[in-house]
Amino acid sequence: MQLNTLLQQTRECRICAPHLPLGCKPLLQGSKNSRIIVIGQAPGAATHETGIPWDDRSGARLRDWLGVTNEEFYDPAIIALMPMGFCFPGSGKSGDLRPRPECAPEWHERLLKEFKSISLTVVIGKYAFERYLSNQFGSITQAARSHQTLLPDRIALPHPSPRNNLWLKKNPWFETEALPCLRRRVRRLIQNISA
Repeated sequence: MQLNTLLQQTRECRICAPHLPLGCKPLLQGSKNSRIIVIGQAPGAATHETGIPWDDRSGARLRDWLGVTNEEFYDPAIIALMPMGFCFPGSGKSGDLRPRPECAPEWHERLLKEFKSISLTVVIGKYAFERYLSNQFGSITQAARSHQTLLPDRIALPHPSPRNNLWLKKNPWFETEALPCLRRRVRRLIQNISA
């Protein structure tokens, strides 16, 4: 199946409609040329409203971590965005609910097969870590700290939410060691596209 057809089918998905308080609005992007894939959690209420993935404070911090402009981040020839849950799952007592469990098993494997140019997979947050890296590492902190082992193909990041400011304070190596390595890798991939 062609990627564009698969992306359209994914955007039309209604598999978890009964569980979504604001209805279905799958948010993802990508192209056959995408070099980087960001696997995050799920859209928040603000991004559900705008229909633009990562269009919030977490997204601004993520773009800073990656060292990319808004234009680069939203260029599907550079970056594919594939969350664990494609729609806003609703809010709970301490923030957004966990991503709906239907999306990743239904769509991820098929999408990943069609993203044939990916050179870097960025695994963000607890839920993406559990699916893609927990068989290698005991925690997302351990995985993030192993950035030199995972790069150049993969890297694990905590969620860039302001809720993780305490984690960032407790782990200063993340900003001084991991992020410079990540930014160099991302910049190299973008420069290769332009060359």
